[in-house]
Amino acid sequence: MIQVLKKRKKIAFRVLILMVFFYVTLLVDGLMNLLDNPITLILLMIFWIGLIFVLIPSFIKKYWKLVVFIYGPILLYFLYLRLFSGGLEAYLKIRGDFPFYLFLLPIPPLFLVWAFEQWKWLQNLKAEKSKTELSLLKSQINPHFFFNTLNNLYALTIKNSKHAPEVILKLSDMMRYAIYEGKKEFVLLKDEVTYLESYIELHRIRYHKSVSIKFDYCIEDGDTIAPLLFIILLENALKHGVEKLTEDAFVKMNLKSSESEIHFSIENNFDPKEISLEKGIGLTNLKQRLSLTYPKRHQLVINENTNTYRVDLKITRYV
Repeated sequence: MIQVLKKRKKIAFRVLILMVFFYVTLLVDGLMNLLDNPITLILLMIFWIGLIFVLIPSFIKKYWKLVVFIYGPILLYFLYLRLFSGGLEAYLKIRGDFPFYLFLLPIPPLFLVWAFEQWKWLQNLKAEKSKTELSLLKSQINPHFFFNTLNNLYALTIKNSKHAPEVILKLSDMMRYAIYEGKKEFVLLKDEVTYLESYIELHRIRYHKSVSIKFDYCIEDGDTIAPLLFIILLENALKHGVEKLTEDAFVKMNLKSSESEIHFSIENNFDPKEISLEKGIGLTNLKQRLSLTYPKRHQLVINENTNTYRVDLKITRYV
């Protein structure tokens, strides 16, 4: 905060010096009473360039060659007419042929260049912000999933279950996928399917009750998707549906891809009496990731009936 105040104070001081320079230039020009004083014109140009340099130094540093290229020939032409055209009377005769608004014409293009630079900077800033937010959201997924899975493994080891080694192996593969593939912007859709199938197998080993989990899919080998999106919906279906029901629990999933879109749907039943008041990060996380990764290219529809919960996620390939 102190550094910002110091910087603003320094800028204000420099602007004040330039304003004094400006008024002194006008005062000297009035005292000299010289028509189209070339010295005054040069000093005024120095004032305006100096003011722009103080306010937006990065623009002048980057485009000073463009400024010189535009104003250099105009200034040289004016000096030639004013000083080397045969005296004041000769200059006055040809003065009408030199429109002074030529000094103003370059201002709009330079302003447009500056405006474009500001727009580009703002877009880069938004992109960096989105990238940072997306990385944070991805980092929230892995602990959320591994916490649940490690709890499952803990229960199996306590019971000395023969399935414990199988769970450890699958968990190792899934951790490797989540850690390395989860960092990528996009992954193969078939790899996501394998990830979901492994997750389902882990839960089938865990449950000691009748649970129907069906997963139908029809995809192409080259299809891609942002990683670890569907697992959030599957986790919710198992946590709030299967785990709360004592019998007849089911989860139905369907994944289809076409040239225009990817459609994932998941439906599960739940016990209306077992309504969880816990607000997890899963669904909120998913909505934020979709808005960052697929802005205006996704549709998330949630339908909740008396004892069934269905989510449809459609991702459009192109706008």
